[in-house]
Formats: sequence, structure tokens, C-alpha cells
Amino acid sequence: MPHDIEPRLLRAFAAVAEELHFTRAAARTYVAQQALSRDVRRLEERVGAELFLRTTRRVELTAAGERLLPHARRVLRAHDELAAALAEVRGGPAAHRPLIVDVLGPGLTSGRVLDEARRAAPELDLVARFHSGLTGAAAEILAGRFDVSFGRVAGLAPSLLAHLEHRPVRHEPLAVILREDHRLAGRTAVPLDGLAGETVYAGAGNPETPEWTDYARLLFEGRGIGIVPPAPLAVGVEEFVRVMRRYGNPVLASVDFPDMPGTVRLPITDPVPLSPVSMVWRRGLRHPGLDALHTAVDRLTADGRWLARPAGTWLPEPDARLLRARHAGGVDRPGPGRAPV
Repeated sequence: MPHDIEPRLLRAFAAVAEELHFTRAAARTYVAQQALSRDVRRLEERVGAELFLRTTRRVELTAAGERLLPHARRVLRAHDELAAALAEVRGGPAAHRPLIVDVLGPGLTSGRVLDEARRAAPELDLVARFHSGLTGAAAEILAGRFDVSFGRVAGLAPSLLAHLEHRPVRHEPLAVILREDHRLAGRTAVPLDGLAGETVYAGAGNPETPEWTDYARLLFEGRGIGIVPPAPLAVGVEEFVRVMRRYGNPVLASVDFPDMPGTVRLPITDPVPLSPVSMVWRRGLRHPGLDALHTAVDRLTADGRWLARPAGTWLPEPDARLLRARHAGGVDRPGPGRAPV
């Protein structure tokens, strides 16, 4: 095999190998499908073997593709680590580019971590981006547009998670947002079974947030609570309020979700559902801003007992299983600058 294969060709191959679909792989890598197909063909020419079996109905790895994939992944990880190391050698820590941190909004868990990191390291440039959903943000991280994001890791596709590192940040209690005239709006809290018969909005159909819809499905299963069918996402305060006035469906949200006119936000109890929020970043990322975020997480999780699981709370089994695996592997609290294996 030639020794001068461009990383771009390997990235195209790895994306198709993980998605087994050229259109999805092109969307994930933010290139035109024709360009992606061309890069795969060029790699096949240089390798001297077909890497995929293509039909009108499906895409499969050939035996040669199966053998190449783990090597391609190792090369890409090493390439990313080398790029980060060269940036540091050229300019030293002070010359690092800004770190792009995706947060859902101010006041939420991710925003509080970013605020704490900025207070602790004011000399660093930590730039906020506002993106809804970890699945969408993970694709942005892999494309190099974001560096760090936050959300529910257990709901990510393995093809995304394979290229990311993560650490738990908070078990975030959940609430329900109700229109002011809703039958439950006069309470101080809403027992989970009190939502029986309701159809709750949980992001169904939003390609950026399938991990959130999956969480709601697990939470509502067997309780007679429905999920609003796929619908356009309401972006911005005015649109959110308009949709609530028109349809009136309860909305599953964090207890820290900002107040909205004409609505009430009530905590859910009996049990209290906990949404596991993790910090997520690209494998091999080295940046003093990431160290500052780790330090902020250390402080906030300790001071606020963010990772406690009191009696009477609920966590989805896939998330609990992932946390048990992390504890068993001893990678629950990576130190600054050191990503867990």
C-alpha cells in the first residue's frame, strides 16, 4: 500500500464504514456525496482492492475493508493528536486557538460549567456555541466545528461514540413545562404518574436530539404517557410560546430550563427522573481550555453533589450500565489534560 495516503481519504472511508450509507456519511462529514464517493474510489485504487460492496439497497464492507478499518481509525486518531501537538509546539499554550464549547443555553448545566471555567481561567478564550442535541453536536465535533459539548452519552450511536471521549458531569433532575391553564399547572410538583394520558413533547423527529427522545421513551414506558409525534422544532422564545399556546402539550425539560411567558415549570417526582449529562470531546484533543473545563467540572460536581443519586430517583438502565462500566474501569474522573482510554 502506498505510504502517502491523505487522511481525507481515510476519513471518507471510515465514515462510510461506520454509517454503511454514503448519504449519511456525506452529511456527517459535511461534504457532497459525489466528493465522498470519489475519495473512497481513490482510496480503493491506492489500496488495490474494493473496500465496499455496493448495491442499490445496501452498502457492506468487503473483507479488505474490514481489515483496513481498525488501522484507518488508529491513523486518524494519531493524525488528530499530531495536529494538536504541532499547534502547541508552534505557539505554546498561550497561542492556542479559541476552544469552541457547545452549550444548550445560559443557566443550564453546560453553561454553568463554561462560566466556572471562564472565571477560573480568564486568560483563555472559551467561545460558546448554542446547539440543540448531543447527536448533532457530536457530528459537529467530528467535523472540527466544535471542540466540546454536553449531553446524554448513552443515547449516542456507537459510530459517533467511537471517536469521542466523555466524563459524567451531572445527574440533572427533570421538570415538565405546562401551559398556565393546564390541569396540573396549579401544583408545586408533578408526580410522574400524574402525566398518564398526556402526550409530551420530547424532540421526536429532530435529527439533532434522538438521544433525548430515547430517554423519554424509556421514562414513559408502561406509564400511559405518549410522546408528541415528529414535529418541527420551536426555536426561540416567541416560537416556543406560540407553539405552547396553540397545542398545549407538556414539554419534558431540565429543572433549570428558563422561564417562558404563559407557562409554568414544575419538577417531576415519584420518582425524580435524572438526566445524565456528560462532557464530550474529540479523542486526542489537547487544549488548556479543556483542562479548565475539567477543573470546573471537578469543582461543581463536588460542591453541588451533581453526581449523587438520592433515593427516589430514576436513571435509565443503559445510562446506569455505562456509569457502572466507567467506575469499574477507573475512568470516572480524568485529570486535566488526560483523556480516559
